[in-house]
Amino acid sequence: MRKPTIQDVARLAGVGVGTVSRVLNNHAAVKDSTREGVLRAIRELEYTPNPHARRIAGGKSYTVSVLLPVVTTEFYLRLLDGLEHAFQEARYDVAIFPLLDRRRLERYLGSHTLAYQADGLVMATYNLTHLFQGHQLPRTQPTVLVDAHSADVDCAFMDNGLGGRLAGEHVAAQPGEVRAIWVETELDQVFTTRVFDERRAGFHEAMRASGRAVTAEYVSSFDPLAARTVASQLLDEAQLPCTVFASADLLAGALLDEARVRGIRVGEDLRVVGFDDQPWAEARGLTTLHQPVEAMGYEAAQLLLSRFAGHKGPARSRRFEPTLIVRGSTSGEGTAG
Repeated sequence: MRKPTIQDVARLAGVGVGTVSRVLNNHAAVKDSTREGVLRAIRELEYTPNPHARRIAGGKSYTVSVLLPVVTTEFYLRLLDGLEHAFQEARYDVAIFPLLDRRRLERYLGSHTLAYQADGLVMATYNLTHLFQGHQLPRTQPTVLVDAHSADVDCAFMDNGLGGRLAGEHVAAQPGEVRAIWVETELDQVFTTRVFDERRAGFHEAMRASGRAVTAEYVSSFDPLAARTVASQLLDEAQLPCTVFASADLLAGALLDEARVRGIRVGEDLRVVGFDDQPWAEARGLTTLHQPVEAMGYEAAQLLLSRFAGHKGPARSRRFEPTLIVRGSTSGEGTAG
């Protein structure tokens, strides 16, 4: 059976081929009624655009490259969900390029690589001043930052300083001594991020404002064994009751695990505040900072799509706020096991 063509769609919808093309490209200059008619014809014919033909016709690849540190954490899976939702609505494909090590990073610093042959570029999280030291941020196509902030580039970012302050205010209201666990901000001497520095600064600001002191601070990577080792050290040294701010839920989870093994009553003798609101946080009763990660990714994509549509204005910033979710790990109610 012959596959339907764009000409078939145009005939069924009663419009020109150019109008169908504009609908496929999500062009703003199409009446809603016309757009609906074209989309209805596409559905009836089960028409699938030929990306190669679109590329030849419009000089576009209809792809977006996403550069991000890793793809295996819940945060980045949620971020990609938000990005892909917006790009799929606009009929753009997403190509993912994880920056896993120095060799791959250095390869991506050259604008000749495959990542820069897309119509646009999304760069996630990491400190671009450090990452591109000695190199210019690519300007060959529209670029947007997500989970990072710059005055020079469109960006959608989380207010991690506010999150740290909210955590600090909540911790300061808890009984007993206060301890904190921070995430290493430099991994393999390649990637640095301001995210955890901002959380730490906000937390200490709130603690100073409350007049409370932090008894001890610890540093851990996301490695499960390292996180559990730090949790064990903290509980060896802590005087109960104690309240702990773990600057990522993965670290808070390791602390909950160690407390359970030791028979420590979480929410009473030990109170724990995390950051991220991972999918398992509610089931374990973890008080934490919820981040609207999907919304942040969706908005970053919209910023890029507006550049594709012809927006020429100065760089824009979209700020997102975390919110404190209080659960049993600091209220003494529910499970934190």
